[in-house]
Amino acid sequence: MGAKDGDVTYAMGPKALSLGVQVGIGADAATGVDVLKFIKLAVIYPYVGVGYYSEDKGVAFSGGVQANATEHIFLGAGYNSVAGFNGQLGIKF
Repeated sequence: MGAKDGDVTYAMGPKALSLGVQVGIGADAATGVDVLKFIKLAVIYPYVGVGYYSEDKGVAFSGGVQANATEHIFLGAGYNSVAGFNGQLGIKF
């Protein structure tokens, strides 16, 4: 969940084998898909990504970091050029 230009933005998706895919709703109700590449460091997982969004938003770039909060929960923060700044909460299976 995030925000850009006064709009609330949402995204969700799976992550496996250092890759992630997320489907999101960005500013001005633009919908899109991002592909993310994660890098495993000691306790954090930084990532970069690229995606494509509707409503003439075009190509989006993203980056951020995630960290394990517990064995099955992770937290994160990031930025997407269409969806803005975001906070992340995830469940690991």
